[in-house]
Amino acid sequence: MAVGGDSTLLRDGVVYLAAAVAIVPLFHRLKLGAVLGYLVAGMIIGPHLLGLVTDPEATLAFAEFGVVLLLFVIGLELRPRRLWDLRYDIFGLGSAQVVLCGLAITGALLLTTSFTWQAALVIGLALALSSTALDVQILRDQGKINTPLGQRIISIHLMQDLAIVPLLIVTTALSRTTDALAPEGWELVWKSLVAIGALVLAGRFLVNPLFRLIAQTGTREVFVIGALLMVVGSAFLMASFGLSMALGAFIAGVMLADSPYRHEVEADIDPFRGLLLGLFFMAVGMLLDLSIILQQPARILLYVTILLGVKFVTIAVLARLFGSNWRDSALTGVHLAQGGEFAFVVLTAAESGLLLASQASSLFAAAVTVSMALTPLLIAGIDRLVEHGGEDHDVEGPEEAENAPAILVGYGRFGQTVNQLLAARGIPVTLIDRKPGQIELSGRFGQKVYYGDGTRLDVLRMAGAEEAQLLIYCNDGQQVTNEMLGAVRRAFPSLKVLIRAFDRRHVIQLANADCDAVVREVHESAVAMGCAALKAAGVDEATVDAIEAEYRERDSERLALQIASGDLRAGLDLAYGTYPLPANEGLAEIPQAVDEDEVVPERSS
Repeated sequence: MAVGGDSTLLRDGVVYLAAAVAIVPLFHRLKLGAVLGYLVAGMIIGPHLLGLVTDPEATLAFAEFGVVLLLFVIGLELRPRRLWDLRYDIFGLGSAQVVLCGLAITGALLLTTSFTWQAALVIGLALALSSTALDVQILRDQGKINTPLGQRIISIHLMQDLAIVPLLIVTTALSRTTDALAPEGWELVWKSLVAIGALVLAGRFLVNPLFRLIAQTGTREVFVIGALLMVVGSAFLMASFGLSMALGAFIAGVMLADSPYRHEVEADIDPFRGLLLGLFFMAVGMLLDLSIILQQPARILLYVTILLGVKFVTIAVLARLFGSNWRDSALTGVHLAQGGEFAFVVLTAAESGLLLASQASSLFAAAVTVSMALTPLLIAGIDRLVEHGGEDHDVEGPEEAENAPAILVGYGRFGQTVNQLLAARGIPVTLIDRKPGQIELSGRFGQKVYYGDGTRLDVLRMAGAEEAQLLIYCNDGQQVTNEMLGAVRRAFPSLKVLIRAFDRRHVIQLANADCDAVVREVHESAVAMGCAALKAAGVDEATVDAIEAEYRERDSERLALQIASGDLRAGLDLAYGTYPLPANEGLAEIPQAVDEDEVVPERSS
């Protein structure tokens, strides 16, 4: 058995894993984020420092599939109707961002360098694109992926993925090579339409029957293979037309978003996504040639400054014009200010088309990599800056609050109801929210709300958590995690902690959390609506009460099974189906559900 190549592959695998295990937890502890940890780990083991891995390009080519999986997972979370709702941000704000940032960077390069206008335009458009993998991973780590801010940023990224086609057309048209013809660029347009149309049709008519057939086999491994086949197949289809593999995977994900198999597919794909994305960021870090930076630090600094500065200002102003407040506009700007992985593709095409010299291409590639490495730090800095300054100079923080026995974090619709019940018993409550608009609106109704992020220990300490008896998290979404809750418990062991859970999955995630109560945000109101519907349908009140009691018992038993197994489909036989209640029969004879899918509801602001 040959071991030479295998041993090299195994050695590289050990190096990657050891670097990630050694460095990423350290960056987590320093609150710098996993992404920056992966980038630094790649820099250290790459050919320009320790030289433990000598071929980062090969690693990047393989690890780019992590970006493909990431876009597929994002597509799973965006149903076609939701995607249609985002069309204003995708095609309006997204298009304006690509065009205006590209032209602004082009102008800055023409003023500060000796590039021709053709080279400056191609570079400007290439740098207008941002890193989808980097940015979306940061949003996921921060729990902002499903917030209005996160959805707006993702919409712009989607437009950037679409923009790669016209960008390559422009590069081809401006190319100085003799065999470069503009029609080859325009050919990408109809190829794009054909490929996208094929994916949409396959998603509508082939995917569900395929997964239904696989599910009937009862073999989990085949289901995983089927999920990977769908992702790889959609990526291959787009790549065969010279288009973005990530865009193909995203479309495939959207087509599967309404499928009853989406959660199973997402669960199967997620481990591969996490591993390959980490490898992708390490490969980007390995590409950073420190010798180029040391040889021409002033020029690299100039390029990085132009890239980050021009894009931040342009995107922030655009976001403001499209309705975001200044806080979210600034965060949108810093999230999208860096260069992206597509820039490497365009720079290579520009170099092949004799628009850009090899050295200049290397300098801009280094500038893009540096901008990506700086992004987590810049986001953390801007996040703190807009949190404590700017619009909020007249908003009081929790340090101004008098100590109260209860602290309530998140003063939206849910928190307002909880607060009123406590107030009815005369229990003083310190209210904390991080939305200035909500704080201002509450003030008009005579309610004092303090500004701050109630998931942070220092904010809770300022609010009097060391003396308080109750800590009530009414935040929207899934901001409360086991890790964060553990830190709160260690810091304030005497507090009783109550948590608003977003959905059933969130309850399962918090099953082992050290808290005193977890309440699903829409559960009780949904039960009340169901009972009202039964009464409106003519069911007598005694039967309605019996149905409600039976449902609650079954739901509690089912939730316990789900928590014990970690499987959302556990106890499925306990869920009621869609059949009518049989006449003159007891509750025990009500037919049971054959399938049920816990779908995250679309939320309004």
